[in-house]
Amino acid sequence: MNHLVILPVLIPALGAALSLFVEHRRYGPRVQRSVAWVTMTLLGAAVALLFAQAAHGDIHAYLLGDWPSRLGIALVADRLSVWMLATTTLLAGACLLHACSGWDRRAPHFHALFQFQLVGLNGAFLTGDIFNLFVFFEVMLIASYGLLLSGGRGLRMRIGLHYVVFNVTASTVFLIALGLLYASLGTLNMAELAQRIAEVPPSHLKLVKAAMGLLLLVFCSKAALLPLYLWLPEAYARAPVAVAALFTVMTKVGLYAVLRVSALWFGEPAGAMAGYGSQWLLWAGIATLVVGALGVLAATRLRVLISYLVIVSAATLFIAFALGNAQVLSAGLYYLPHSTFVAAALFLIADLIRRRRGSGEARRDTIAPLPGKAGPALLFLVAAVSVAGLPPLSGFLAKAALLAGVPAGATAVVWTAVLGSSLLVIMGLLRNGVRLFWRVPDGLPAQPATAVRIPRVETLAVLLLLGFGVAMTLAAGPLMRFTDAAAAQLLQPGQYVEGLRATLPEMRQP
Repeated sequence: MNHLVILPVLIPALGAALSLFVEHRRYGPRVQRSVAWVTMTLLGAAVALLFAQAAHGDIHAYLLGDWPSRLGIALVADRLSVWMLATTTLLAGACLLHACSGWDRRAPHFHALFQFQLVGLNGAFLTGDIFNLFVFFEVMLIASYGLLLSGGRGLRMRIGLHYVVFNVTASTVFLIALGLLYASLGTLNMAELAQRIAEVPPSHLKLVKAAMGLLLLVFCSKAALLPLYLWLPEAYARAPVAVAALFTVMTKVGLYAVLRVSALWFGEPAGAMAGYGSQWLLWAGIATLVVGALGVLAATRLRVLISYLVIVSAATLFIAFALGNAQVLSAGLYYLPHSTFVAAALFLIADLIRRRRGSGEARRDTIAPLPGKAGPALLFLVAAVSVAGLPPLSGFLAKAALLAGVPAGATAVVWTAVLGSSLLVIMGLLRNGVRLFWRVPDGLPAQPATAVRIPRVETLAVLLLLGFGVAMTLAAGPLMRFTDAAAAQLLQPGQYVEGLRATLPEMRQP
């Protein structure tokens, strides 16, 4: 068996354990950071090897403990999985770089929680079993609770508790859906479910649809689809900045789950379940896109504005995934890392702006003129051009490819929603950029009340994230060829099932 598939989960798990050990032994922060960076380096190497392996189109499965797939944990790596792993690893590296500038000293168990977060994220992208998707969701969420609440008090604690309650409720619904699914189909392995859904008898169809509806509800709540998005703006706006930047990929976990189950279970071979929920997801995505763009236009705090940009990106991806043809899916997969990197960069830029205001009331996260030299202005400009989808950066290429692939019957409504929301986003970013960096009202001091030294490593983290977007623009050709292949592989769920059959002996028999 190919042990490479387990490494993106195993390496951060070991890194988290070692982080706790050196923390307990009261080693200095340098030792803890060294452990974190060694872990990230090994994880990056493993993901790179797995990416190169999956790029050939092979689907690799791995059984933990060599238990049968219907009893144990099955991990599966295909093009979509490694695309998500690569996005997460690059994002995590930049976030860790920013956190190591000093914030990690103020957060208890930060490095261990950070690594556990990667365990949950990577496991969710690799799992081939819907129950173990729930398990990895919980690992990811429990780590996120600790990261969000670390060093917090007052309003952040209250917002954090709302976030915890919402996700615990969603997890309860997830468990109910899994129980219904197992009761009606007798398995929770994704490949086996794809076979059994296509053969489900009419007597079980309503129960299966109810279970699938609950699953989609949970995934959409994780991805902040209307009306289940209200938890996101304040939670992301109040989180520590490096944590908020890492959280930009968490909404993509829900989107990944929707895409995975829709392509595997609701494709053309699914019989009565073919296309289940796609129309609802399309219209909900359009509505979420409009609400998110209006939120960007109406935001009075910079980090709330960026949180609504996260919602806009999630809604755009819901539209792409609901339309479901190869060209739109490919454009959506290209758009996914772009939107993740640029939103994370904007969170880091917002923190630079806040800290340049100095001490006192002026340091609040408000959209008000920035005293002194507007150092982050150029960084904000590049990020704004990218997130708004203006040429020549990767956001423009992704949206152009997405719009070009929209089916004829949906052209009017999708083009209107995407272009109209982009116009509102441009207006919101332009207005707030002028307020921050251009307008200087009378009476504003020329320099902050108290000078704040910003470590160069924090600016380097921003440049790294923006550099990923520039690299995606320069390498758009090969990256889009990869997403084309990933979309084609997704639209042929038989390849996923056959890939597992070739690897797992118990699935070779009909």
